[in-house]
Amino acid sequence: TNILSLLLPQIGNAYFAPLVRGVEAAAREAGFDLLILTAAQAGRRGVNLRQRIAELNSDGMLVFAHSLDRADLEHLHRLHMPMVLLLQPPPDGIAIPCVNLRNRRGARSVMEHLIEVHGYRRIAFLRGPAGNSDSAWREMGYREALAAHGIACDESLVATGGFEQAQAMASVEAWLQAGVRPEAIFAGDDDSAYGAMQAIQRAGLRVPQDIAVVGFDGLDFSQYLAPPLTTVRAPIEEAGFRGSEQLIELIRTGHTTQEILLPTELVVRQSCGCGPQAQQGSACRHSEQGGQL
Repeated sequence: TNILSLLLPQIGNAYFAPLVRGVEAAAREAGFDLLILTAAQAGRRGVNLRQRIAELNSDGMLVFAHSLDRADLEHLHRLHMPMVLLLQPPPDGIAIPCVNLRNRRGARSVMEHLIEVHGYRRIAFLRGPAGNSDSAWREMGYREALAAHGIACDESLVATGGFEQAQAMASVEAWLQAGVRPEAIFAGDDDSAYGAMQAIQRAGLRVPQDIAVVGFDGLDFSQYLAPPLTTVRAPIEEAGFRGSEQLIELIRTGHTTQEILLPTELVVRQSCGCGPQAQQGSACRHSEQGGQL
């Protein structure tokens, strides 16, 4: 049919625009059309997701993290549906190609900046949704950086931001109301970083003078926040493009690279405490093959 399908949990988040651009660009270059299906939309309509996928009649499917559960992935794998997973590892025992980020190294790079450049030691972390692999690797990087600098991890400084502005805001407000005052907050993504900044500013405090904030993903809006957000840029559009290339190769040849790991890049702005002359940090460039490092 020369059609690829892309399954997303929803499309309301700023994260998905560059991802879709990348997927669509690679599909268009190869002569494929793209259909987008959201799990949230199917659920609201009471549509069986497996049935809806079968009705698409596409040549293959790109599946974003948490769009399908393990049972659905196993079902499609048994049907020999060509699939590539975007920003999630395959379930144990199921060989599905995937594209992932070097989340742990990216998290360590921003933590090392906070500790080594600014001298912060009470650094809080806002984790993402439960079961999210990106969040797990970023939290691992957070904890490893603390340990590497001889800083004990204070579990009272770890809360859930859920990769959502509102949830992150609520968590930071709860800290402040309880008298918990970190020197810096490492938010698991840029949306939760924005929520953290709003909570701090609504409490009459300043970013970064009272509490510094850093994020992850490098979404376009992060540069326009007040102050501009220090973050870790993730190559989201490239992830979509490379995943689409993987899927097309799998459709045409029956095989493809099993895992692609993309590097991240520290982007230093002013929310961490650096001045307006802050320059973009060095990219954490590493080999794309191998485990999460």
